[in-house]
Amino acid sequence: MGLGVPPDGLPPPPPPAHFLFQHKAECHLLNGTQQVRFLERQFYNRQEFARFDSNLGKYVALTALGEEAADYWNGDEQLLQYQKAA
Repeated sequence: MGLGVPPDGLPPPPPPAHFLFQHKAECHLLNGTQQVRFLERQFYNRQEFARFDSNLGKYVALTALGEEAADYWNGDEQLLQYQKAA
């Protein structure tokens, strides 16, 4: 048997018809409330692909999928101002 073939010889089931997108916002307080770090994290199928980091003031790509998204979001000055104010 080849790689990826289950022991019963049947082909693997097809992937699900839907995919999961998650958006998580986190606020990290350092030194009490003297320093605050805001993270807005984007996930697709349980893999984080991009995030906004308030310490950097921009979106950062974490995967190839995230590169196009981060470039698009970083080009929107109004969105960046909104995120920096969060």
